[in-house]
Amino acid sequence: LRELVSRLHQRGVQVFLVSGGFQSIVEHVALQLNIPTANVYANRLKFYFNGEYAGFDETQPTSESGGKGKVITHLKEQFHFKKVVMIGDGATDMEACPPGDCFIGFGGNVVRKQVKEKAKWYITHFDELLKELEE
Repeated sequence: LRELVSRLHQRGVQVFLVSGGFQSIVEHVALQLNIPTANVYANRLKFYFNGEYAGFDETQPTSESGGKGKVITHLKEQFHFKKVVMIGDGATDMEACPPGDCFIGFGGNVVRKQVKEKAKWYITHFDELLKELEE
């Protein structure tokens, strides 16, 4: 993944992490991949002043059904992207296309039958995408 993101950056492609996970964890991954934290869209945890858990921030688009698609729509409008490619391992990733223009199913961590069956392009290792970038 690190090599794929690096090659995309070399080509001037912006990379975003859109996740139903928690911002504090996803931002750590983004830093490891040299993705700006401004390019992370994820759920935020809320805490009371005494440190107790208060829930999650319901204003984040990824906190609701169809939220990843809303993020992609926002990115297309903000940056005027002609094409947005979504890579993911879950149904909510797949559901984000449209408005995304292409979905690549990923089964490197876990193979989800629904994603594998419905994705037009399904990979189990990022080397497959790296080979495509070379051609």
